[in-house]
Amino acid sequence: MMKPNVYDQPYTEWKKWMKEQGEPAFRADQLMDWLYCKRVTAFEQMSNLSRDLREQLADSFTLDALETITAQQSVDGTVKFLFQLHDGHAIETVVMRHQYGNSVCVTTQVGCRIGCTFCASTLGGLKRNLTAGEVVAQVVAAQRYLDEAGERISSVVVMGIGEPFENYEATIGFIRIINDSRGLGIGQRHITVSTSGIVPSIYRFADEGLQVVLAISLHAPNQELRKKLMPVSRRYPLEKLLEACAVYEEKTGRRLTYEYALIGGKNDQSEHAHELGQLLADSGSLVNLIPVNYVPERNYTRTPRNQIFRFQRILESYRVKVTIRREHGSDIDAACGQLRAKHLQIEQRSS
Repeated sequence: MMKPNVYDQPYTEWKKWMKEQGEPAFRADQLMDWLYCKRVTAFEQMSNLSRDLREQLADSFTLDALETITAQQSVDGTVKFLFQLHDGHAIETVVMRHQYGNSVCVTTQVGCRIGCTFCASTLGGLKRNLTAGEVVAQVVAAQRYLDEAGERISSVVVMGIGEPFENYEATIGFIRIINDSRGLGIGQRHITVSTSGIVPSIYRFADEGLQVVLAISLHAPNQELRKKLMPVSRRYPLEKLLEACAVYEEKTGRRLTYEYALIGGKNDQSEHAHELGQLLADSGSLVNLIPVNYVPERNYTRTPRNQIFRFQRILESYRVKVTIRREHGSDIDAACGQLRAKHLQIEQRSS
């Protein structure tokens, strides 16, 4: 039987575990310090814990949640990691450098079943959910990488492979663990969760009392087009999604972000911009325009820059706040799921 991942345990559970071992409560604080501040890679490195306690930890938990298969580094400083899990599955994690700090993009599932036509993550379908600890381990691994340059993670985006709201409990557990001041201490307002629009989970998320940023993958201004690009819209139509978003904003007082991937000739025309502007006029929400990454399996083309700016100007004429996502890692396998898809193709050819 596989031992549980050490990063699956929140601080409250560590306090209980230490009590069960007959250890004082402050041992939980020491353990958190070793895991998240000193970021050790082996229990024997925890020098202020007794040998017996270190052996108990090693017997009960695993500390090697991820193994690096490969890491691609872009000229702009972006690093894309392909990690192997204990069962041989591969996932992606991306470290991105911005003027305002470093962000890490984490994965919540092995594969994805949502089926967005512009995304490489869905190729091969869903294999399994990650545990909260397997998501936490990605942030720890990213921070270990940044430690070498004396840098720190300033924000986390849950936008990697998978749909976070189809792995809801693990996603919430992950947020609470990385937010803990005894651990990585990443502020909730520096954490963004992106969903394709799982309506029941948006209502549920509104009641969690969290201050994280919620981003909605919209990608179309009407239901018919959205169904073609995002099959999830058949289950949760655009009208129902926007109703859930309105409730979320009312309950939390937090502004939503709408992500809109511009796909050449599909959803990037002036009429689409006008329709989107009318849909979100005076909502106070932010639209993040994303020039689509080229995915060979999908054969979608990128929207020309002048057309992206025209789309932005039209939205702004409806008093919608707009940003254009800066491109990261254009010289590596930048699209979400693309590095993993390439790895799977190589494995299939060699088997």
